[in-house]
Amino acid sequence: MHHKYLISHDRSKNILKIREFAVIDKIPKNVLTMVVQKENYSLIGQETYNSETVANSISKGKRALVATLRTKNLYPIEPYAYKIAESIITLFKSADEHSIELLFDDIDLLMMSEVV
Repeated sequence: MHHKYLISHDRSKNILKIREFAVIDKIPKNVLTMVVQKENYSLIGQETYNSETVANSISKGKRALVATLRTKNLYPIEPYAYKIAESIITLFKSADEHSIELLFDDIDLLMMSEVV
């Protein structure tokens, strides 16, 4: 399954928002995530966090941040959760960036697990 996470940090409102999208319809085999069209994605979850809460979790480490990010509305699998956490840490350190888009394909995870 193809997943997309849009992460935006609105410093003026003191919020971090994560929106999770997925391709629900069947996509032909061997189609890369980057080739999937925007209109193929459907919003499947969204969560808004207080920036201070997120910053506090960042100070406690990546595991604490992942625990904060996972809710009943948004519960990404572990490899995705840690990549999202890394991106949020980068976003909070950056004065210029306000949003990040992450693309994932479950096939990549399957291939990585077969190699190990």
